[in-house]
Amino acid sequence: MAADKELLYRQRLTRYLTALRNEKPDRVPIRPFVAEFTARYAGFTNQEVTHDYAKAFEAVCRCAADFDWDAMVPNMVYVWTGLTQAIGMRYYAIPGVGEVPVQSGFQYLEPDEEHAFMKADEYDALIADPTAFLYNVWLPRVSADVPAPGRPASYRGALALVKGGMAMLQYFNAFGPQCDRLRREFGMPGAIAGILKAPLDILADKLRGYVGLTMDLMSQPAKVKAACEALQPHLANVALGSADPRRQLPVGFWMHRGCVPFVTREHFNTLYWPTLKPIILELWKHGHQTLFYAEGNWNAHLDAFAELPDRSIVYHVDTADIVEAHRKLGAKFCLSGGIPNFVLWHDTPEAVRERCRRLIEAVAADGGYVMDAGAIMQNDTQHHKLRALTEATHEFGVYHDTASLPLRDPEAPTFTPEEYAIAGGLPPFPAGRTPPGQCLPWAEKRVEVGPISGDAALMERVWNQVDGLGNMFIWQCLLSF
Repeated sequence: MAADKELLYRQRLTRYLTALRNEKPDRVPIRPFVAEFTARYAGFTNQEVTHDYAKAFEAVCRCAADFDWDAMVPNMVYVWTGLTQAIGMRYYAIPGVGEVPVQSGFQYLEPDEEHAFMKADEYDALIADPTAFLYNVWLPRVSADVPAPGRPASYRGALALVKGGMAMLQYFNAFGPQCDRLRREFGMPGAIAGILKAPLDILADKLRGYVGLTMDLMSQPAKVKAACEALQPHLANVALGSADPRRQLPVGFWMHRGCVPFVTREHFNTLYWPTLKPIILELWKHGHQTLFYAEGNWNAHLDAFAELPDRSIVYHVDTADIVEAHRKLGAKFCLSGGIPNFVLWHDTPEAVRERCRRLIEAVAADGGYVMDAGAIMQNDTQHHKLRALTEATHEFGVYHDTASLPLRDPEAPTFTPEEYAIAGGLPPFPAGRTPPGQCLPWAEKRVEVGPISGDAALMERVWNQVDGLGNMFIWQCLLSF
């Protein structure tokens, strides 16, 4: 790596991590969640960056070369439709296929109640073993090729599982070289690592559908709560397993429909928050911040979020009043976002500059703020307006009293163990159930293996490693694709 790029990387990383600590860096860092915007800027279609992740990676790199930002996601488009097509996923519409235009983003097709991927009377099976339920019930319903248990095995079903698993490893393994290239060629740090969704959102997004869940909240709330509690340790396991091993970048937590008016305040207080909060505490106990990407308006629940330990989260504001969010959370957590996306499409560059100036004055005077649009930027964002945002942040976001902060060790965690030592977290996992991270526990497989004259611990370790890949596959399908 060229010395100038390494210095730039360390300067940007120091700026970003200082803000994430809710402290004051040398200037306001910029971390734009640019998705299909990168395609438009690089001259690709949405179909190209969605269906060919190599082009998506290249589009990110072109933006990293041309914009002076402080952190980027290696690929914010993220859903690789080549992988979803290999598995036969029914719930994605691909740009340039059928009625979806080439320049549209990929589309998630949520099922109605009749075609829900989990039926109203199947809660007990999900609660008993979430991983087995995903393989036995959910995957055959969301895949056009994978047969349900009891149905004849098929050539296409076997291909879907083999191609899907190998494609997922290929895609995930490509992120390492992409991150390395961003650092080495452009001095660009990453922005987030890992993935988390709330248990109630998983039920609404990928299992029952939103309408089905709302009916269940009224007719069988005890089952919904038990399902959320059953999902809880598995979602935490995915988040911990995919989190930044250096403990620098926050875990991405995409907040969908767990707020009012999508659910009642009572359902938030009794179902959504009690089954989410322990996961956030568990991540913090391991030194990982969580980025609360509050899509829409979550200001009705700011008091609940304020219950979390200081600096354990970064709170991102979309359409809500960011001044109100700062008033209630700014003393405890770093905030990001707050620039409406329509401004980057409709307003003039001068209006964008004025928005940035007013926002910085209102919520960033004492640090603890990261500049970004309210929502992920698709191809309606105009590049000259995003450049105006960048330049305005550089001009109005300088902290003159901290201009000479020492550079951080690029490998050191953001927080020390003393800073994230807390009580609380996930409850003990129930005995007798398949643990998070496993599909077929060694205790069951051991009975089939027979006498072991050599190293039994070796056999168990390797079995758990490979079995864990099967667990990773199905849970990443659920959360990421």
